[in-house]
Amino acid sequence: QVQLVESGGGLVQPGGSLRVSCVASGFTFSRYTMSWYRQAPGKERELVATITSVGNSTIYADSMKGRFTISRDNAKNTVHLQMNSLKPEDTAVYYCNARGSRWPITNVYWGQGTQVTVSS
Repeated sequence: QVQLVESGGGLVQPGGSLRVSCVASGFTFSRYTMSWYRQAPGKERELVATITSVGNSTIYADSMKGRFTISRDNAKNTVHLQMNSLKPEDTAVYYCNARGSRWPITNVYWGQGTQVTVSS
C-alpha cells in the first residue's frame, strides 16, 4: 500500500532549526515529484517546497527561500526538508506529497503530517 510517513516535527524556538523527513513506500519513488506542504489552523494548505523526479530541480515558496532546503534520497525513498531560521509563522502541520503521472491519470499521495511548532 502507498504510504508517506513524516517524522521530525516538534517544538523549536524562533531562530532555531528542524529537519522533517518523509519515508515513502508502495510506489516508484524515483519517478515522483516530491513536495512539502504545510497547513496552519484556519489557513489553506500551502506549498513549501518541491523537488522534481528528473534533475532534482527545486522550487520554494517566497517566504521559505533562503531558509528551507528540500532534498531527496531515492535509494532510501526519502525526502527531507531542512528548516532554518524558523519563525512563529512557520508553525503548521507539514505534509509530504508525492505526484506522478501515468497518462491520463496523475497520482497524488499525502502523508498524515507532522506538527512543527515555533514558539518561545
